[in-house]
Amino acid sequence: MEHQINEEIRDKEVRLIGDDGAQLGIVPIAKAQEAASAKNLDLVKIAPNAQPPVCRIMDYGKYRFEQAKREKEARKNQHVVEIKEVRLSPGIDTNDFNVKAKHAMRFLKEGNKVKVSVRFRGREVTHSSIGLDLLRRFADTCSELGSVEKQPKLEGRQMLMFLAPKKDTPKKAPNKKGGKKPEKAE
Repeated sequence: MEHQINEEIRDKEVRLIGDDGAQLGIVPIAKAQEAASAKNLDLVKIAPNAQPPVCRIMDYGKYRFEQAKREKEARKNQHVVEIKEVRLSPGIDTNDFNVKAKHAMRFLKEGNKVKVSVRFRGREVTHSSIGLDLLRRFADTCSELGSVEKQPKLEGRQMLMFLAPKKDTPKKAPNKKGGKKPEKAE
């Protein structure tokens, strides 16, 4: 939202706030602009819907810089939750299952959601209970880092389940690629 500054303000009178935050009262616009130019600062309309509109004397360039800095900091601190997928098959072996579970736990530790799917091929879909047991076992394996957000459900030829990270798990900082590993001191 862009603010009206200096000559762009067309109101007859405004409620004026000084550069130190003090209320200067309701004054004609010419007097407000004069006060701002006397201090080598800008007159900025900060509350256009008020009666009369509220204007403040400030350095507008510095204000915009500070605002942009705050927005950038807020963007840097927010974490976008991604949905990572782990695919299983009904006849998965124990070691493959453990590797997939380890991947899912890493995703949950990073704060991402995990979509676990079991794909049935051919006549395997008639034994969907095998896939259900497999997904429940997978959820139990990952239970310390994540909880079941959406229960296993058969959709067409695949069974889906969603895991969400638990709230109390600390989020690990994302890996920085391309950085050198620290050398060991001997």
